[in-house]
Amino acid sequence: MNQKTMDVNSWARPAKLATSNWALVMAKVPHVDVYVEQENLYDGAAQVIASIRPKWKLSDVKYKLFTDGITNKLIHCSVPDDVLLIRVYGKNTDLLIDRGAETRNIKLLERACFAPRLFATFRNGLAYEFAPGSTLDAASVRDPAVYPLVARRVAQLHALRPEEDLLVEPHQLRPLLWDILDKYQALLRGGRGQGERAREQRFAEDFGGLDRLEAEIRDLQSHLSPLGSPIVMCHNDLLLANVILSPNRSNVVFIDYEYAGLNYQAFDIGNHFAEFAGVATVDYSLYPDRDLQTKWLEIYLDELNRLQEGNGVLQKDVEQLYVQVNKFALASHLMWGLWALVQSEHSTIKFDFYEYAKIRLKEYFSKKDLFLSLEASS
Repeated sequence: MNQKTMDVNSWARPAKLATSNWALVMAKVPHVDVYVEQENLYDGAAQVIASIRPKWKLSDVKYKLFTDGITNKLIHCSVPDDVLLIRVYGKNTDLLIDRGAETRNIKLLERACFAPRLFATFRNGLAYEFAPGSTLDAASVRDPAVYPLVARRVAQLHALRPEEDLLVEPHQLRPLLWDILDKYQALLRGGRGQGERAREQRFAEDFGGLDRLEAEIRDLQSHLSPLGSPIVMCHNDLLLANVILSPNRSNVVFIDYEYAGLNYQAFDIGNHFAEFAGVATVDYSLYPDRDLQTKWLEIYLDELNRLQEGNGVLQKDVEQLYVQVNKFALASHLMWGLWALVQSEHSTIKFDFYEYAKIRLKEYFSKKDLFLSLEASS
């Protein structure tokens, strides 16, 4: 390939970028005035390619549609000596995702060697660098040769300095979790129209109704907010398909930063642990047990302390983080359950979002008392 592929071994903090120079960074992202129709993905991709890769011979381009995503359509586009990815936003996903913030986060994380290079935006999507490798699966995510790579990479992401690396003003250092939950709840309450009575009856039968879900948000907030989990830059969506293991199995790359932002440290980890269960086929017996979590967290804290020039890993710190992570895993179930309910009413992607919501919220209710009762030993 003639493009430079990502090398996470070269991870290093970039020089501080003055806020006044932010416009210069964004100016380097070309925008293509093309709207890619869901029914004509390859034709639309060709229009984007013609603008950003004018030397490519369109008749030589090979297209492959990836089917793992349940938010967007992802197209692998290649010629013999080059490759890129084109992501087409799912219908109505702008209700769930701030696309402007997404582009900003990608550029900032690209500077810090965390995100693939962003080549261009278009009216309903992005074109960006392809990270070679394989996505994790239920076996590899718990492989003793692989999960330490993930743990250290998460620590490296969390070690970014918001005020310098991410250009966040001190007054903006707040977690996005509760705002997202409130947003999803508001979208569900605003989903009025034909079939409203049947919809509300279905919600009541399956989840206790929107009022109960609202009460769960506030109850969980009252339990989790006082835990003192640090607010850091989080991926917020570290499902298995968003972690790429390099071909030589020496490092991992995270992709798809559309939900990224400042959030609780323990949420990002708890969310990742919940994703051990999978998406297309969900099996919560695969949720990591205490032994695996402890090993993972020890590696994570070791890397975090190294980057922040802290002390060695203490057992009490591991235990405290274990408790926080499992409590915040509940927030992950609640968030993605509400997300799936919204998607069930708006998405055109062929996926049973409503059934997925039932699975996530069932797991939330089944584990709530157990996880909230966890306490670190004194």
